[in-house]
Amino acid sequence: MSLSVLIAFVLMIMALGYHLGRKRALVAVDGVKGVRFLHSLPSYYGFYVLLWAALPAVIVMLAWGLVQEGVLTSILLSHIPSELTAVSADRLSLLATTIKNVALGKITAGEITPAMQAAANEYSRYLQIAELAKSGLTLTLASLLGLIAWRKINPKMRARNRVEGIIKALLILSSGIAILTTVGIVFSVLFESIRFFEKVPFFDFVFGLEWSPQTAIRADQVGSEGLFGSVPLFAGTMLISLIAMTVAVPIGLMSAIYLAEYAGPKVRAYAKPILEILAGIPTVVYGFFAALTVAPAIRDFGVDLGLTVSSESALAAGLVMGVMIIPFISSLSDDVINAVPQSLRDAAYGLGSTRSETIKQVIIPAALPGIMGGVLLAVSRAIGETMIVVMAAGLSANLTANPLEAVTTVTVQIVTLLTGDQEFDSAKTLAAFALGLMLFVTTLVLNVVALRIVRKYREQYD
Repeated sequence: MSLSVLIAFVLMIMALGYHLGRKRALVAVDGVKGVRFLHSLPSYYGFYVLLWAALPAVIVMLAWGLVQEGVLTSILLSHIPSELTAVSADRLSLLATTIKNVALGKITAGEITPAMQAAANEYSRYLQIAELAKSGLTLTLASLLGLIAWRKINPKMRARNRVEGIIKALLILSSGIAILTTVGIVFSVLFESIRFFEKVPFFDFVFGLEWSPQTAIRADQVGSEGLFGSVPLFAGTMLISLIAMTVAVPIGLMSAIYLAEYAGPKVRAYAKPILEILAGIPTVVYGFFAALTVAPAIRDFGVDLGLTVSSESALAAGLVMGVMIIPFISSLSDDVINAVPQSLRDAAYGLGSTRSETIKQVIIPAALPGIMGGVLLAVSRAIGETMIVVMAAGLSANLTANPLEAVTTVTVQIVTLLTGDQEFDSAKTLAAFALGLMLFVTTLVLNVVALRIVRKYREQYD
């Protein structure tokens, strides 16, 4: 049974459990007229049966999916002749993958020996058994536990408390998974960064002014050890992000103020969706626009003024990136401004304030935490952008504050370092993790600064 069919059957059992649970609760009190004799609403009894049918089935499917591949791989390796398994771990993994592809009917490269075909047949047989066992166990548990929950239903049962307790446990579990995922990401990047700093000194990386991670094949070649100074990368990142925010923050904030406080219902109904279309345009389209339109226009304009402008410049990438992130600031700020209570506006007008004075002295301070959240989101979006920088700003790690020159960013170099066949023991590849760690620390510092700004102005407003 395929996974989609299994999920469909589980959903059917859940729907049936909800219906039967609700019906049993109503029957116990002689129909709708006796609902007042139930401890909880009838729907809670249905949800109680539904949850008992769904949760064990989901747990079984997830646990089975985590364990099945490893168990089947062990069984597969036990059916391979010893002369084929007497190889390195990488070759053994490649051999197992090839046999699995043969069992699944996929096209494989190379010769398939009779021993490999026999192992593939065994793997296919065990895979079918495993899928049938998973389906049978999942459906049996869903039906059996749903039936047990259904039989427990009675008018005095605290169904609402039990359902809310289960939902609360699921929410706590989801929060724990999110926290553990974050911790796992941080530690995975940290451990690889430590390996990098064993090869390259920490202070050379953090304060180095030259970036050239290309390592030579022979030790006698120039630059065989590479140069891993991250300052040019972070300088380029901050330069492009600064240009982008210079464009996005004023336009986005003013657009939000106009839509929330000045625009009529008809103008708002058309203007806001059109403005938010910018957020749905793929970044590669922005990259093409920056590379084919904005960058040549800036270069030609600079030449007319007698300036030397690179064909790929930080200014072109920053301007287009600023246009791209306008909706992030505009939409969030608009929602926050609209959430400010009307009573504050009325009080300001009652004291004789004009509309502009009310916006500057009442609405903006009240909405500042949300506005700062939108700006922070836009900054993170600008720092993490890659495609526009690649196409409009180039790959040159130049340490410069001139927006008319080509620069690169941290994210672009991370992609470049991990592109192609790379060995994870080399300093060049491990540098990507060190850059990711530094970018994480930088974003964390920005978050702390933003929170302090919000707290300061919120105290003034209170």
